[in-house]
Amino acid sequence: MVISLDLIGGMIGFLFTLLIFSYVLGDNPLFRIAVYIFVGVSSGYIAAVAFWQVIVPRLIYPSISALSSGSLLEIGLMLVPVLGSLLILMKIFPSLAGMGRIVMAFLVGVGAAVTIAGAVIGTLIPQVMGTINAFDMTPFGKNISDWVEPISSAGIILTGTVLTLVYFHFGARPKADGSMRRLGLIEALAWGGRVFIGIALGAVFAGVYAAALTALIERISSLINFITNFIGNFL
Repeated sequence: MVISLDLIGGMIGFLFTLLIFSYVLGDNPLFRIAVYIFVGVSSGYIAAVAFWQVIVPRLIYPSISALSSGSLLEIGLMLVPVLGSLLILMKIFPSLAGMGRIVMAFLVGVGAAVTIAGAVIGTLIPQVMGTINAFDMTPFGKNISDWVEPISSAGIILTGTVLTLVYFHFGARPKADGSMRRLGLIEALAWGGRVFIGIALGAVFAGVYAAALTALIERISSLINFITNFIGNFL
């Protein structure tokens, strides 16, 4: 029998599938070995991608180019990321970890700003515009009877959007007993928001469960095909 790369890959996949499935029997060394290898390989791959696609083209090559040009402006501009990189590396040493706080604070601040801007521009504003556009009855003509379904759908979208936003209203006032509570109307609306959030999370969970079930079926089918092909090669 000639051992091919496909056969070796199939055997490795078969072995690791069994190691992962061993978790059904509880946490065990076989499952941990598979997880450790997966984490190690993933970390190595991410490190290689970060080095060759981020550090080399955006730090090393520009630094070499700046030094070759002899321009003080380019060299000065490149000193900023180089110095920031060195300060972050100082966090490896506990006694020097404080030197990297300024750079980490800058990265966290920029990341938070980008996240908030992305949430507003990419989620909140499109949701508002989608809710507004849902009430546009122009495509349905002038027949009022044709407006019932789109108006109902638009109303549900508007209600869900408003109630969900109200749910995240955290303004509260102190009560006589010292507790902090929101207004009764806000609490009632927030309860409706929880309903819509629960429906949304349920739909997301159903999608994740369906994807996981599809992956499980694919793995079982792969195991059956590998065993069949492996036996066929011997026969």
